[in-house]
Amino acid sequence: MAIETKRVLFSIEASLAQILAYMLANPNPDKPSYGMIATGGSFIFVKLVKGESPRYSTSDLFGISNPTNNLHDVLRILKGLSQIAASN
Repeated sequence: MAIETKRVLFSIEASLAQILAYMLANPNPDKPSYGMIATGGSFIFVKLVKGESPRYSTSDLFGISNPTNNLHDVLRILKGLSQIAASN
């Protein structure tokens, strides 16, 4: 798992290329790579599958200032990722 953090002034999109570069360096190309970009107030998760032609997808944007309190979703995703890491 790769984590990219930026200051609040940076956009999530500005960090996407950098985290994908980290994720492409995964020494286990047969397994998906997971990443998270955090700006202090926003979080987004990234999944990369290498294969013949690398493909990635991103989650919804989670924000701490969202009135529905997305932090519960962020913690649920982090817990799931930790279980994946523990099984490998």
